[in-house]
Amino acid sequence: MDFKIGIDSVEIERIAQSVKKDSFIRRVYGENELKELRNKNMPAQSAAACFCAKEAFSKAIGTGISGFALKEVETLHDEKGKPFLVFSGEAKRIVEESGLSFDISITHTDSTATAVVIAFKN
Repeated sequence: MDFKIGIDSVEIERIAQSVKKDSFIRRVYGENELKELRNKNMPAQSAAACFCAKEAFSKAIGTGISGFALKEVETLHDEKGKPFLVFSGEAKRIVEESGLSFDISITHTDSTATAVVIAFKN
């Protein structure tokens, strides 16, 4: 199996300040992701973890934040709370062309959120 890894961490306070700006929210979070966050009253640690997932994804595919919009990479959760990535727009095209699948793990402390994304081909 071929795989690549991306990781990112961010200070939660930085995202807590950023989500106060509607322009940041519209640029960074997809519709379904935003719905999940708002259903939980937009906790800063969850918003920060979602932000990290986008950065970690970009590192795993090797492009950096280039060729797609951040809001096109959404972190959603299954019924047990396990996170997974959903893609739209150019991010979806990039993923489909790459033939990669993805797994994600996110965590946070009181001050820092971190996400790890593994991109793999079977």
